[in-house]
Amino acid sequence: MIITSERISLKHLLTAESLSDQEVMGLIKRAQQFKHGEKSQLPNQQYFVANLFFENSTRTHKSFEVAEKKMGIDVIEFDAKTSSVSKGESLYDTVLTMSAIGVHACVIRHWEEDYYNELIQSKTITTSIINGGDGSGNHPTQCLLDLLTIYEEFGHFDNLNIAICGDLTHSRVANSNMKMLKRLGANLYFCGPEEWYNKKYEAYGTYLPIDDVLDKVDVMMMLRVQHERHDEGDSFSKEEYHQQHGLTNERATKMKEKAIIMHPAPVNRDVELADELVEGYQSRITQQMTNGVFMRMAILEAILQGKS
Repeated sequence: MIITSERISLKHLLTAESLSDQEVMGLIKRAQQFKHGEKSQLPNQQYFVANLFFENSTRTHKSFEVAEKKMGIDVIEFDAKTSSVSKGESLYDTVLTMSAIGVHACVIRHWEEDYYNELIQSKTITTSIINGGDGSGNHPTQCLLDLLTIYEEFGHFDNLNIAICGDLTHSRVANSNMKMLKRLGANLYFCGPEEWYNKKYEAYGTYLPIDDVLDKVDVMMMLRVQHERHDEGDSFSKEEYHQQHGLTNERATKMKEKAIIMHPAPVNRDVELADELVEGYQSRITQQMTNGVFMRMAILEAILQGKS
């Protein structure tokens, strides 16, 4: 697929699949330009962005903050614990306030799936919404930085064999990535505990034991075991999970030489991924984090271009 140099303009970013292929590739191109030192071409005016994180986050929150500061955007500080949320203020009213005081865009992470529907249907709220993760629903910015990382490595998506392995049911990363990777032409495999697999994934790929995909894949995309989203105690000990479903050192030796390992992080070391592999030669986990800054710069620019 050819990447055009056309600038992308977005009103909101809610899900990755809401983007056209041209928009996806345009954002990848722009992120690569930022990575190589190009500056933002936003009009010379003041922009305000609020990062509203109602769930804990390191990578998404801080990479947005770095991206915003690199672009000269004024970041509006927000801490749910010290805001009027502690008095019972709803998400809608928080965003309504941000819109009323002149905030151009809100980056929001929230535990409620599809929280953004009420916000974008409002006739009063004019601020743009960038979804930083909604429950177990979607994580479009992580999806886009993952696409950037894969594209940098292989230069295409067509017929790449990609395994998404781990806590599938609770993963917004898996939900976003499987839809986009399938649409862009990749062949998908799903691995992990059967009780954490949903038959809806059959529309996107094939469910196999991890040992059956090791020599097939170009990308081994591991997922964190999300203990906080499990209703009951884990059915596996860390050691059992690692041996049955994790990418162990022994399993990694069976991967193709040019295959890469990805993980959205934080990594439960020696659970879904052996400690030695996290920073090993096939790992692109650090590169994913680096790429997150530049992809989020591209997203912010696309959102704010329509605000001048």
